[in-house]
Amino acid sequence: MANEDGNMQSPWKTYYGPNFGYVQEQFEIYSADPEAVDAEFRTLFKDWGPPPMDVGTDHNHGLASSGTGSSASSGVVDLQLLQKAVTAGKLVQNIRRFGHLVADIDPLQLDVKTEESLLTPSKLGLSEQDLRAIPASIIWENADSQTMTGLDAIQRLRDIYTGPLAYEFNHIQDEEERNWLYQSIESGAQAAQLTSDERKSLLARLVEVEQFEQFLHKNFVGQKWFSIEGNDVLVPMLDKIIEIMAEAGSSHILMGMAHRGRLNVLAHVLGKPYGKIFSKFHQANNKDLVPSESSSGVNYGWTGDVKYHLGATRYVKKGEVVQAKITMANNPSHLEYVNPVVQGFARAAQDDRGQAGYPKQDVTKAATIIMHGDAAFPGEGIVAESLNLKSLKGYQNGGTIHIIVNNRIGFTTNSDASRSTMYSSDLAKGYEIPIIHVNADNPDACMAAIRLASEYRNKFNKDFLIDLIGYRRYGHNETDDPETTQPLVYSKVKNHPTVCELYAEVLVQSGAGEKELLTNLRNAAQNQLKQAYDEVKQGTVSHEEVHDKVDAGSTELQRPERLTNAQTAVPIEKLREINAELLKWPEGFKVYPKLQRILQRRQNALNEGEKVDWSLAETLAFATILADGKPIRMSGQDSQRATFAHRNLVLHDSETGDSYNVLHRLPQAKASFALYNSPLSEESVVGFEYGYNVYAPETLVIWEAQFGDFANCAQVLFDQFVSSGRSKWSQNSSLVMLLPHASEGQGPEHTSARLERFLQMCADDNWIVANLSSSAQYFHLLRRQAALTETDDARPLVLMSPKSLIRNPRVASPAKEFSEGSFHSVLEEPILGAAPDKVERILLCSGKIAIDLEEAIDKEKGEDWSWLHILRVEQLYPFPEQEIRRFLARFRNVKEIVWTQEEPKNMGAWTYMEPRLRDLLPAGVKLDYAGRPERSSPATGFQHVHVVEQQQILSKVLKQSSKKNIPLGR
Repeated sequence: MANEDGNMQSPWKTYYGPNFGYVQEQFEIYSADPEAVDAEFRTLFKDWGPPPMDVGTDHNHGLASSGTGSSASSGVVDLQLLQKAVTAGKLVQNIRRFGHLVADIDPLQLDVKTEESLLTPSKLGLSEQDLRAIPASIIWENADSQTMTGLDAIQRLRDIYTGPLAYEFNHIQDEEERNWLYQSIESGAQAAQLTSDERKSLLARLVEVEQFEQFLHKNFVGQKWFSIEGNDVLVPMLDKIIEIMAEAGSSHILMGMAHRGRLNVLAHVLGKPYGKIFSKFHQANNKDLVPSESSSGVNYGWTGDVKYHLGATRYVKKGEVVQAKITMANNPSHLEYVNPVVQGFARAAQDDRGQAGYPKQDVTKAATIIMHGDAAFPGEGIVAESLNLKSLKGYQNGGTIHIIVNNRIGFTTNSDASRSTMYSSDLAKGYEIPIIHVNADNPDACMAAIRLASEYRNKFNKDFLIDLIGYRRYGHNETDDPETTQPLVYSKVKNHPTVCELYAEVLVQSGAGEKELLTNLRNAAQNQLKQAYDEVKQGTVSHEEVHDKVDAGSTELQRPERLTNAQTAVPIEKLREINAELLKWPEGFKVYPKLQRILQRRQNALNEGEKVDWSLAETLAFATILADGKPIRMSGQDSQRATFAHRNLVLHDSETGDSYNVLHRLPQAKASFALYNSPLSEESVVGFEYGYNVYAPETLVIWEAQFGDFANCAQVLFDQFVSSGRSKWSQNSSLVMLLPHASEGQGPEHTSARLERFLQMCADDNWIVANLSSSAQYFHLLRRQAALTETDDARPLVLMSPKSLIRNPRVASPAKEFSEGSFHSVLEEPILGAAPDKVERILLCSGKIAIDLEEAIDKEKGEDWSWLHILRVEQLYPFPEQEIRRFLARFRNVKEIVWTQEEPKNMGAWTYMEPRLRDLLPAGVKLDYAGRPERSSPATGFQHVHVVEQQQILSKVLKQSSKKNIPLGR
């Protein structure tokens, strides 16, 4: 800016006091590294050089010396006061960082307040006079025009950071996010006061929550439902999230929670009618639901679940238009295991799978809310494994809002015995998730927390956590007496007013409500509840089981006849066209030479006299499924290449490192193909893929274990969701699980997918368990599974996938078996059985042992094997009884049937197969077992011992005179 003489005015005269000191500090940084300061300062120092040591008196105020003499007349900065300003700035940061330690976030005032030395000015050598001498803007960049002095700033910040809301943001590494959070809080925008009408509506909602619980206490004594009381405000908080997210464009809102408060949330957030909930309590004594001697249950395959595990779906309308679908996931008592399932729901809702390539994700389509327990959040490992998905390409969903429903106790265990951290939320810090602690007795503060969390999620598409600190008004459940273990806590709880009473008083004191408002609202809520219960008692609400089904996706399920005999063959010309396209790579893309040679061997695999190996069979299955318009999603540890380096669907340029998915440019593909390497977690990934499949039932979803042995890390998901979800919740899934399994001398932890455990859970036609011996079988089974998706016949598929067999020539199949064949539950050994009347012994087996037997027989070509036949049971469940009967009927002179396996006797399929085989044995035929003896460990750790054991099994069942030796292991 020019002065009166036409010269440019020095910029230094515009800086005063600490501001001028700050400029000098920036110049010191600039001198050491120009890039370390903002561009504005770089330009300033480049144009004007270093700032002077002092500035003129006329422009120096704020922190200039107030003394007399030359120092005062020259306007030299008071260094002592400048030091005070720096200390005050540290105090501001301390309040931001440690204010939560003394915040009013404990409704029962149980915690001993932390010593406040870091937050007390005098402890840092600051007096009130010192702070008054410092302009607020010097120490607090977000100070408004009403905050004049440093003392005003400190008092205002203490009000913000030590009230009913407490904040932990210092662990956020992204400066933009952290500054946005501080600015949002300190501007007061999120804490804006609700209007009188909004506060009355909020009170009315709290009364509905309260009266629902009290009605259940009064009318259903002795039953349990895990009351929400003490954290009643959770319901209006969920209302607010749904409102904000729906307005922001989320058409799917996915929720997961444990059992505490679930009925209240179902009633008031999901809109489940009171009468339907009350009827669940009546079913406890409903004789119509008790199976008779001749029945297998209420109806076959449906067992149902307790009322506080069930989910529901609600459609929120704006006028006549559906604005959003709200889904509460079904959840077992295994706390927190629903978390990845709900995350899978959300990703499925966000993905557009209608075109080739990766699905097109739109994170605005769906929002996720997960409620946690305060003991479970730090205690259950599934929480950390699920949080780890938040930023991963194949799993992120644009941000989940987490709410810890914190009642300060886990069953009877206090916090000091259940976690090693100050807060139950501390785990989230490792994932840079912003955290708010809020007093559940302050509804206004809770609404402010929701507004901030929702705005952050929508702006940054990242997770946010609210620690809702309340209490538990009763015991773990309504029949439990907590005073035996927490007498001091419950002496306080007994005399503690409800949040309705506290908030009603706030409204009265502020003039927003009348004294009789609470009474009127309670009476109205009670009348509504009583009317609904009267209808139940009069029989106008059905007592029949309502399946409370979680709606899947947007496509209505078809109900065709069973598709177990689906046509899965593909014309040979189409297979050849696809195979040729699979070997075309982008121009200039350089495939790793060794791998290129391997892939190019596939060129002639479909020609006469050639064979298709396991890897190509899988790729052709995927390609033809995509050509049918069926999307595929697959994930697992190292699944892009595969553990045994056989898949290689994602190629990497050997010079640039660029990647290329061979199925993404396939001209025939009409749907998306997603293939992701997963994190090193089984349970969170299985849960995610299960959830994705449930919510997108038209998608063929596949999870692959690195080794089948590691699948048991996801045992809870197999037990509580995958195997039983259909029976408990009428929740369909067609999830495919590929579990590498075979005894190959690799030791106890690289041998067994624990086939016996999956077979033990087989019932009610709940899933398919298979162990295959040919590539064509794999091709047809995958295509059949794809055909079953999106139908009522959809079932999960548990496949004991191969290891060494992947490259075994005996497993490869000729092209004709792909173009004309189909899946067979039972296969005959092709080199045996030519003379049925001579067969005296039939070996039944499954998987790799069948190939071992074939190899052993083929080595002895001069032997007479007419006395022996082998049946490979490729599908173990559903048990192929009719197929086995049909094969056995051909062999009229058979004397013994031997189930042969490589697993120990107490593992593998023997205990599952034995009773079923006995039921279909022809008269006079003996059933025996051949395999390893019972063991506690699946396999030996010594290669040479493995070889001897394997050979013993083969030699004993392949000797015609070996009757005495057949029952190996008895």
